[in-house]
Amino acid sequence: MSPIKIPKWVRELRLKRPAFIRQESWRYIRLKPSWRRPRGKDSKMRLQLRGWPSLVKIGYRTPRQYRGLHPSGYEEVLVRRPEDLQGLNPEAHAVRIASSVGMRKRLLIMEEAKRLGLKILNPPRIMEEVEKVEVVKPEEEEISDEVKEVGS
Repeated sequence: MSPIKIPKWVRELRLKRPAFIRQESWRYIRLKPSWRRPRGKDSKMRLQLRGWPSLVKIGYRTPRQYRGLHPSGYEEVLVRRPEDLQGLNPEAHAVRIASSVGMRKRLLIMEEAKRLGLKILNPPRIMEEVEKVEVVKPEEEEISDEVKEVGS
């Protein structure tokens, strides 16, 4: 079972879906834009008048077969430790490392995922080893000797 190929029309549907925002959230700072159904008696948004944001409706929903998939077609799995990788199918699942995981454990998860053949959606940025450059001491000693000669 390889990753599901998401058809172009489904991707276009996702792009065309409006941003559902709370009524008057653009007007008042105290109201967050997270969706709340408008229930007011005279609410223009509830009446679905032209020029007002659209309401959440079932027709905007993604088809069940493609619901919740990453755009690559894999099913996303959130991982917090290397043991969470056991039992995942490399042909169907892709790994996303949780943001709270530190670099040491990220590297362990990455090694384990590579061994199991799993795709990592947010691989850690490994800092390349900085080449050690020999530190050359400046020619202060020679300059100081010359200064002493000139000063005497």
